[in-house]
Amino acid sequence: MKLTFDADVEQFRAEFVAFLDEHLPPEADAVERPRSTGHVPDWARRWQRVQFDHGWLVPGYAPEFGGRNAGVLEQYVHSEELARRRIYQSYNPQGLGIVAASLITFGTPEQHEWARSILRGERTAAMGMSEPDAGSDLAALRTRAVLDGDHFVVNGQKIWTSGAHDADVILTFVRTDPDAAKHRGISALLIPTDLPGIERRPFASLPDPDDLDFNEVFFRDVVVPKENLVGELNGGWKVANGSLGHERNLLWLSYSDRLDHLVDHFRPTTPLDADHYATLVLDSYALRLLGSAALARAARGNADAAGLSVLKLLGSEAVQTASEHALDAAGIDGLDHATVTGEFSPLNPELTAPGWFDRYARSFAHTIAGGTSEIQRNIIAERVLGLPRG
Repeated sequence: MKLTFDADVEQFRAEFVAFLDEHLPPEADAVERPRSTGHVPDWARRWQRVQFDHGWLVPGYAPEFGGRNAGVLEQYVHSEELARRRIYQSYNPQGLGIVAASLITFGTPEQHEWARSILRGERTAAMGMSEPDAGSDLAALRTRAVLDGDHFVVNGQKIWTSGAHDADVILTFVRTDPDAAKHRGISALLIPTDLPGIERRPFASLPDPDDLDFNEVFFRDVVVPKENLVGELNGGWKVANGSLGHERNLLWLSYSDRLDHLVDHFRPTTPLDADHYATLVLDSYALRLLGSAALARAARGNADAAGLSVLKLLGSEAVQTASEHALDAAGIDGLDHATVTGEFSPLNPELTAPGWFDRYARSFAHTIAGGTSEIQRNIIAERVLGLPRG
């Protein structure tokens, strides 16, 4: 299946490709992995600033936020070209795609300056949502923020906070009204990580014990200025939903890219492998078709938030299933950390991609980040299929 676009969209694509050809730094060829999603190497900060200054960082934003007021289809081809070349738009994806977006949507003019500094690569940001007893159920969070005059006093714990130990600020969801219904007593605070009382503890995750991205974050009597409240007091649920919406918007495109790469490198050796390969191909086409239909609806102004759950569920589960089958087909060789070679990076074809075991182990994160598969199934059941709540 091949998507076609109007001439103006293809002109937009051509202008972006020309920008990449002229400005893409040579360091991008290395596809360097930083130490966390809160750490941005100096060259990548400069590259992010160049994108911002030319209006190509997030094209859908207004020019003052590094964009050019691009429409949905233009944003799609922008993401498609980045994916095709495997170029990192930013090494701080939470800061770029979630925190800055939330500040632009819900923040004050002063907080818009925070957003600009994040978008220009001058600061990095993390998201403080999950807690030990509040993962998928964000409304169960217990980190407290008590308003005391011109500041909040924050106490509690977050976990799975990607890049927190390297981030300059954490957009943190806290409980500000313990007596309200659990969805109604939440607020969002922008908390600089250099404030007294904050402790960040990075911890390892599979398959790479040297990959220290996740963090536990502890808040002990942290004093946060009142003006760091994002959105309305006790209106954090609206901010949270907006934040997750930003995260899920074109998430299906990254899954489609991963499925395409699996199609290219899966090597079936038995009839059962061939059957699994056929399923992978069908899933790849189905995701591309459903995603394209959602894109067309959004371009007509009929965006379907619940439909994004279908794409998220299909894409993440298909990547996980195909990775498992590719690992099985590779046999013992699949345990090698670099068995998948070839077009992992069109900029540098000599690079090797992570091996099949690494890919399978990492695939579980795709079914959690951006909303777990269980949460997506609940949304689909209620909002797409119209089933009653259990």
